[in-house]
Amino acid sequence: MEWYLKVMRDNYTNFSGRARRKEYWMFTLVYVIILIGCTVLDNVLGTVFMMDAGPLGEISMGYGWAYTICGLIHFIPGLALAVRRLHDVGKSGWFYLIFLIPFIGAAWLLVLFCLEGKKEDNKYGPNPKA
Repeated sequence: MEWYLKVMRDNYTNFSGRARRKEYWMFTLVYVIILIGCTVLDNVLGTVFMMDAGPLGEISMGYGWAYTICGLIHFIPGLALAVRRLHDVGKSGWFYLIFLIPFIGAAWLLVLFCLEGKKEDNKYGPNPKA
């Protein structure tokens, strides 16, 4: 939880510097748990979005307003964290756009997020583990 709060409170819009793997993955874990909670909340409150399925009538999308608002709140800090994580492995933050390449881009980004950061200082800042 401390890593999540560090991102949300201290580094909300910080796109400079470097972020450790642990910071990225702990934030992601807590964020996914919160999204699951928002999905459950939407279903309990009945605020899920409905989709017209033609002759089948309306079907539930499974998520609603709580999920959407949660996603919007976390968009900027999540993007900033991803950029700082890329900085840790020696890549520019613009490299995040590789996810636009179907399948291969997302897989390569996942690999980069899993790699250990550069041990030495790089042009993006000092080693966050030091």
